[in-house]
This record gives sequence, structure tokens and C-alpha cells, in this order.
Amino acid sequence: MSATPSPKIEDAIGDDGPSACVMAFNANDPSGGAGTAADLTAIASVGAHALPVVTGAYVRDTTEIVDHFPFDDEAVTEQARVILEDVPAQVFKVGFVGTPENLSAIAEMASDYSDVPLVAYMPDLSWWEEDKIDLYQDACTELLLPQTTLLVGNHSTLSRWLLPDWESEKSPSARDIAKAANAFGVPYTLVTGIPLPDQFIDNVLASPTAVLCSEKFERFEAIFTGAGDTLSAALAALIASGTELNEAVTEALSYLDRCLENGFRPGMGHVLPDRLFWAQPESDDEEDGALSSVETDFEVPPNSTRH
Repeated sequence: MSATPSPKIEDAIGDDGPSACVMAFNANDPSGGAGTAADLTAIASVGAHALPVVTGAYVRDTTEIVDHFPFDDEAVTEQARVILEDVPAQVFKVGFVGTPENLSAIAEMASDYSDVPLVAYMPDLSWWEEDKIDLYQDACTELLLPQTTLLVGNHSTLSRWLLPDWESEKSPSARDIAKAANAFGVPYTLVTGIPLPDQFIDNVLASPTAVLCSEKFERFEAIFTGAGDTLSAALAALIASGTELNEAVTEALSYLDRCLENGFRPGMGHVLPDRLFWAQPESDDEEDGALSSVETDFEVPPNSTRH
């Protein structure tokens, strides 16, 4: 036995771990493509610590969502408030939380922590019953958006939700959507998947008065699951770490690009992002059909990868 005394555990704990924490409200996705799984891996991958609050569970495979079972609002509230008494969150990230009651509970909690920025992601809900979509999005508009710092979503999803009476033949711009979001209190909106000529799409960060930054990528046609949660979670983590908003958007899109480039197909359905691409061993051979660009409509071609 060594005569040298063991160091105390307090002395062994350094300051090299993540200093920023993101509280992520989302449903569990058993495919690992979206939901809480996407939040956890994306937040950790870009250098922050996730505080996951599970709001329910999807029933799904890698192709489609079959059903969703929500937690009640008390379960969601207790998860969040107990850990917040111990660990401070620098950012709240809200994905799909299942019910208007859960949206109300999260909005109430966010109002109690009004100094904490909130990143809200609105996914495509076309798998759900129409009456439930309407109730959920109405609650999000009335309750969550007034607490939201940055809204993230696909151009078509946000247009249908926030501008349902749009009559112009020209589709709404990112600023049009940002103005509609700002009417409910949202200062910044990141609109993804804006169609451009020649098979390109644009991603635009906008306020009601200006386009703050934009990133253009080539469109791909294969279906991709989980990119929206990946992007919004990475963005929340970068903001939590102190990155300025424009730079955070650019870095989050670049991170998503690498996740898609290394995407893989674990089942018979859609391609999933590899959010831990940097942890995989390097390959000397170039992959056929590599995913080289972000498709902000969240579609990428099939890919044979090192997985």
C-alpha cells in the first residue's frame, strides 16, 4: 500500500467540464433520432450540460410517429423546479411537449426565470390529429411565445402556423414570419428551409426589422429525422456558453452540417444525424454518397457510413 495519501475528491474535481447548463423540455424518442435523445447528445457535443425534462414519449420507429403519450403538467413542473433549485440553467430549450397544459406549466416557470433566454422549436406536427395541432399551436402562441427569446422552425411549418391567412402568391419571407412571431413577443426567429432557385435553400435569422444573418445550402431529397431538434439544441447550448447570437446560429448550422454529413440509417426508415461524429475513428476511404450539406428542410440523401 502506498504511503502517499489519496487526494480529496474536492481536489480532484477541476473546472474543465461544461460550465453552461441547458434545461431541455422534450418528449422521449425511442428511435434516438429526435426528442430528448437529440437534445442530450447535441448539447453535450457542443460543450454544454443538459438538464433534460421529459414531457412524454413518442411511439415511433425511424419512419413515422405512431402515437404520443404525454406526462401531466405536474410531473413536468416537478422535474424542472426541483433541479433548478440545485443547478442554474443558462438557457431553456423547448421542443414538443405534448399538451397545452404542459406548455402552460413551462411558460409559467419561464416567467419565474425571466432572465433566462428561451429557445423554442416548433416541429412538423402533420402526424397528429388536426384538432390537437390547433389546440397545441394556439397554446404555444398565447402562452409560450411571449416568453420566447428565439423561435426556430421550418419555413413551411412556421408559415402555416403564424400566417394562416397569407393570401399573396409570393410566399412569406423570413421577416414576414419574424414580424408575425414578434406580434406575440418573440424578438428573434430562425427560419429554415426557405426555397431558393437551382435546388438551394436558405436559413435566415431575422428580427421584425432586419435580416441578421443567412446561410445557404444545397437541397437534397432524402428524408432526414431529428435535424430540427439537433439544430435548436446545439443553438441553445452555444447561447448558454456565451456565444453571440449571429455566431451561434452560424456555428449551430455548421455543426448540423457535420452531423448530416456523417448521418446513418440504423433501421429501415429515415437517416439520423450523427451528433457525436467527432468521436468516431477517422476513415481513410471516402464514403460514397456522403452527406455534404445542410438541408434546412431537414432532408438528406441516404448514406453509407462508417456505422
